[in-house]
Amino acid sequence: MKALLAALLASIALPVAAQEAAPDAGSTTVTTSAPAPSTPPKLIVAISVDQFSADLFAQYRNHFTDGFARLLQGAVFPAGYQSHAATETCPGHSTILTGMRPGHTGIIANTWIDQKAPREDKQVYCAEDERVAGSNHNVYTPSDLHLKVPTLGEMMKAANPASRVVAVASKDRAAIMMGGHKVDELWFWGGKDFVSYAGRPVPGAVQRGRDAVAKLIASPQEPLPVPGFCRPLMQPIDIGGQVMGNGRFARAAGDTRAFRASPALDGAVFAIAAGLIQDMKLGQGTAPDLIAIGASATDYVGHGYGPGGGEMCLQMAELDRTIGGFLATLDSWGIDYEVVLTADHGGHDTTERQQQRAMPMESRVAADLSVSDIGAAIGKQLGIAGPVLLGSEGDVYVSDSVPANKRAAVIAAAVKQIRAHPQVQAVYTRDEIAASSVPAAPPETWTLLQRAHASFDPERSGDFLIMLKPRVTGIAKPGPGYVATHGSPWDYDRRVPILFWRKGMNGFEQPQSVETVDIVPTLAATIGLKVNGLDGRCLDLDSGPANTCS
Repeated sequence: MKALLAALLASIALPVAAQEAAPDAGSTTVTTSAPAPSTPPKLIVAISVDQFSADLFAQYRNHFTDGFARLLQGAVFPAGYQSHAATETCPGHSTILTGMRPGHTGIIANTWIDQKAPREDKQVYCAEDERVAGSNHNVYTPSDLHLKVPTLGEMMKAANPASRVVAVASKDRAAIMMGGHKVDELWFWGGKDFVSYAGRPVPGAVQRGRDAVAKLIASPQEPLPVPGFCRPLMQPIDIGGQVMGNGRFARAAGDTRAFRASPALDGAVFAIAAGLIQDMKLGQGTAPDLIAIGASATDYVGHGYGPGGGEMCLQMAELDRTIGGFLATLDSWGIDYEVVLTADHGGHDTTERQQQRAMPMESRVAADLSVSDIGAAIGKQLGIAGPVLLGSEGDVYVSDSVPANKRAAVIAAAVKQIRAHPQVQAVYTRDEIAASSVPAAPPETWTLLQRAHASFDPERSGDFLIMLKPRVTGIAKPGPGYVATHGSPWDYDRRVPILFWRKGMNGFEQPQSVETVDIVPTLAATIGLKVNGLDGRCLDLDSGPANTCS
């Protein structure tokens, strides 16, 4: 796969001879013993690895020899937190480059219900414009409409319009939530090609990327070799009638779905990012630039196979090489860049594998927790026709068709019934959530209600919120591409690593908890950009008495 990245880079970002010849990033040539840099970096590289939990980081950090090995020489925060309750892709990405929690970004979930949406489908996707005629939450026009706050890139442009902002990702929601409302380039994998907003001209680097990826997909992919440390994990397991756990990402020619759920997708994203950096001369202007990179193959692998099997081990090994090749390419161009790497959320392994590994209490959510079925039963009891409850991502909404004089009775009946379910940890009404607050305390100490408040938006959140007990997976029946998930308020879904690296900085590790909302004030301080009113705080990246936040 390192040869694959080199081939993609050779097609997209030229020349790469220095990258191919560069030593592993973990070698002594990238020592960090020099004094910390005192001048602002010219390019900020913000990387989100979708579903890269703190647990995955801890499991594989001793096996990283390339890109991650380099980042481990910087400032390492292994206990970063997506501190809110709705630990999903869109809310998580909305925190990384805004410095604000979902309750302020407005991105409460991947989807929510808007009963006033001007279309029959009232479920709204976080990165769409639901006002577009003929759209629904699956077939939509990508948009930054729902992000309520500016990103770091927007703040940089406001301070100096010469700053350029670029976002490249495997998912539209990753690119949009990290790039923001004002971007110079924004591209994401659209299922068959890299696409952007309608009408945006295709730059040369993206077209070269499209051509290289099309050529790659047109050829079959042989099974990937298995590193020695992955061999003990290559154990087959039956999950919902599918045998997995020992897959090696072999792919038939033309199979775009298999391409998406493989390390090759990350290679394409990083290669196109490198091509845009080169063509746009990012990091070489009069003002600092920013590129946001969303790598989502880890998430697709986690959902499709579970994060505890051999497939994830191969994904971690290949991602390490991909990041290493990308950083070595930037080195070969002499760019002064600063990296931050984190994740939008964590993840939990598939129930069946957990049950085999000392966790017999693991379970899948029961079918009788169906919101629509519970609503129908309550409607029958109270004499209410039509849909009564609408559910989306844990939020439950009382249908607007329910008479006003019966809404309170519907909520009371539903909350009482759901709270009594043995798989439910808590049910909170919107009034209870709104009355709570986010404490000035470490995120691991927050109550469930406080975590829910960090995800609460009065315009978009439901009438009540359901929280399942720990180790209950919210997938009742596993199927192709979807056997494990995330989204819970528990720490296995909230905890993510946060890594900062810049050539010449003194590395250190801080095991105490921090938050992803701390990233923006931290990066802003390194480029001398004043920010205020954010949920996060600046993290001091100097390991000695000096303070990068002052």
